Amino acid sequence: MRSVALTVHIAARDARAALARIAEFERYPGLAADVRHVAVRGEETDWVVNFRRGPMRWTETETVDPQRLRIEFEQLDGDFASFHGSWQLVPGIGGCVVRFEVSYDFGVESLAGIMDPIAERVIKRVVCDVLASLFGPTSVLEGGEALSDLGRAA
Repeated sequence: MRSVALTVHIAARDARAALARIAEFERYPGLAADVRHVAVRGEETDWVVNFRRGPMRWTETETVDPQRLRIEFEQLDGDFASFHGSWQLVPGIGGCVVRFEVSYDFGVESLAGIMDPIAERVIKRVVCDVLASLFGPTSVLEGGEALSDLGRAA
């Protein structure tokens, strides 16, 4: 299982309002080029995201907790063997810090060396695109080592 963590500073001063905007998943296709489709159906969300030359599909459930400034998600069905994580907001000086974490497993050990780094690039690119589209300029504080390699090739 691979884990990805990304910590980003955003200019939003109201952490609860920022969390609510991040939780508007159906907007993601207009915010991040790699997100093809998102359909929110009650407590489940269907995702289709560009992955290399084809789409990755999954259905997940999200729990939005405005009191804890946290969103937790977990795949119910889809292309991953396992996919779960969270968004955590922390109010700070001059904005908020967003900590995105995800752990995933494709369930095919022999392909992990090829697929895992591609998935990591796509995930980080989507998170950065969404946050920049929603909140303007962002600063990656941690986990951005590969961001210079986040070209559209993946």
